[in-house]
Amino acid sequence: MNRPGDGASRGSDTEIARVVIVGGGTAGWMAAAAFSRFLNNGRRQIVVVESDAIGTVGVGEATIPPILNFNTMLDINENAFLKATYGTFKVGIEFVDWAREGERYLHPFGTYGQDLHGIPFHQLWLRARMNGGDPGPLDDYCVNAVAAALRRFGRPGQNAKSVLSRLFYAFHFDASLYTKFLRRLAERQGIERREGMIVKVHRDGQSGDVTAVELDGGERIEGDFFIDCSGFRGLLIAQELGAEWDDWGHWLPCDRAIAVPTALAGPPEPFTRCTGRPAGWQWRIPLQHRMGNGHVFSSRYMEEDEARRLLLANLEGEVLAEPRTIRFATGRRKSSWSHNVVALGLSSGFLEPLESTSIHLIQNGIQRLLALFPGKPISPLERDEYNKGMGELYDDVRDFVILHYKATQRGDTPFWRYVRDMDIPDSLARKMELWRLHGRIFREGAELFGVTSWVAVMLGQNLWPEAYDPTADSLDEAKVAEAMAAMRGDFRAAVEGLPSQDQFLRAAGAWADAAEAVPA
Repeated sequence: MNRPGDGASRGSDTEIARVVIVGGGTAGWMAAAAFSRFLNNGRRQIVVVESDAIGTVGVGEATIPPILNFNTMLDINENAFLKATYGTFKVGIEFVDWAREGERYLHPFGTYGQDLHGIPFHQLWLRARMNGGDPGPLDDYCVNAVAAALRRFGRPGQNAKSVLSRLFYAFHFDASLYTKFLRRLAERQGIERREGMIVKVHRDGQSGDVTAVELDGGERIEGDFFIDCSGFRGLLIAQELGAEWDDWGHWLPCDRAIAVPTALAGPPEPFTRCTGRPAGWQWRIPLQHRMGNGHVFSSRYMEEDEARRLLLANLEGEVLAEPRTIRFATGRRKSSWSHNVVALGLSSGFLEPLESTSIHLIQNGIQRLLALFPGKPISPLERDEYNKGMGELYDDVRDFVILHYKATQRGDTPFWRYVRDMDIPDSLARKMELWRLHGRIFREGAELFGVTSWVAVMLGQNLWPEAYDPTADSLDEAKVAEAMAAMRGDFRAAVEGLPSQDQFLRAAGAWADAAEAVPA
C-alpha cells in the first residue's frame, strides 16, 4: 500500500503531468532550461512549441546581478557561457546627458562605502559635504564605480574582508546566442521541441482552461499547464484569455527602438552606456567582438526616419547590419497567471531596457512559478500570490525607470519638458519626497533596486536632499573623515591591481576566437 506522500501515490488526478511552453526566444528557453532542471521528475513532460518562421531580435542584451543566481541554479559554467554568447562583464550603467546635457553619472552595482554603527554611508558622506568638508566624489567609495572609471575587472574575492568581495557584476551578451545556449542545455536535459505555427487554441468548455494548441499541420499538442512566451501578442494570455493590460505610456512615452550592431572601436568597457537624445535615449552595449547599439524613442515626439539618422550619426564603429525597428508598448498584464496559463517575458509586460531589467523579470517569473508550482486542481490562492508578487515587482521597476525621466533638468525639447513636468505614481512621489527631506531611502517588501541604486540616480540627476539624517551627527566627524579617506585609498588600490576585462576574459578562457564571431 502506498502511504500518503509517496511519489507513487501521485497520479494524473493531482499532478501537472504535461507543461507546454508556447514560444521560444529568451523567455521560452529560459523557462525550458529551468523547468527541465527542477520539474523534470520522470513523470512530467515539458514541451516547447515554436516556429522558425517567427524571428527573434538578436541584439546585445544587458543584465543585472541577479542573473548570477539563475546561472547558479542551472549549474552553468560562467566562462563557457561567456564564450558561447560573446559575453562581457558589466559593473554598472553610465548615464550621459540625462540630468542636463554635458553631465554624466554612473549607476554602479554594489554598495557605497561601509555603513558605520548602522548609519547609511551616504548619510555620512552627505554630512561631510553639507558641513563644508571635501569627501570627494561618492563614486570613489564604490568598488564598482572605480572599476568602471579605470576600465578594470576581476571576480569578487572569496575573503569577505577583502575590498574586492564588494565587487558585484552582471553581463552583456548576444541575446540570440544566449537563446541557443539555453536551448542546447534544455534539450540535453530532456526538453522536447515541436516546430510549427499555432493556428488554434482549444479550451475546456466548463473551466475555460486551455487544453491544447493546434499547429498549422493539424497536430494537437495537449497540456495541463501552459507558459505563454509568445511575445507582445500574448497568444494565450491576451488573445485567448483576455488578460487586461495596464498601459504605462503616459509615464513612459517611448514606444520604438532601432537596433544596429557595429564593430568595436576599442577594448570592451565593463559597463552599459545610456545617452539622452532629443526624444529618448541611445544604448551602447559592448560585447567581445562587436558593439550593440540602439535608439529608444517616442514616436509622438520624433519620426522614425529622424530617429534612424540620429542613431547612425552617433555610432563609433563600422555598421555591421541594417538597422531594425522594434515597436513596443510599456505596461504589464494585470494578471500574469490566468486559468492554467502563466505569461513570461513580453507577453507578461514590458519596460524599456533603461535599467536592463527585461531578463530579470523573466527570471523572477520563473523562480516565482517554481516556488508556487501547482497541482490539480490549481489553487486560486497560489495563482493570486503569483500575480501579487509579479505585479509588485513590475510596479517597483516602473517607478525606478520613471525616476530617470522625472528627475531631469532638461527642457530643451518637448519630450524632456513633458517627462520633467508629468504627474508620477504616488509610490514614486512618496519616495522622492522622503529623499528630499533627509536623503532617506526605504525599501519595501522585495523591491529589486536597493539603496545604492536610488542614491546613485537621485544624486546623479542633481536631486540633493535639503538635509542629512540627524543620526549621522552621533558619530565623531574627524574619525569618520579618517575612515572615509582610508576607504577611498583601499578601493582605488584594490581596483588598480586588476586587469582590463578583455585581459581577464582571455586569461579565464572565456574569450571566443575571432574566427567564431558573427556580426549578427
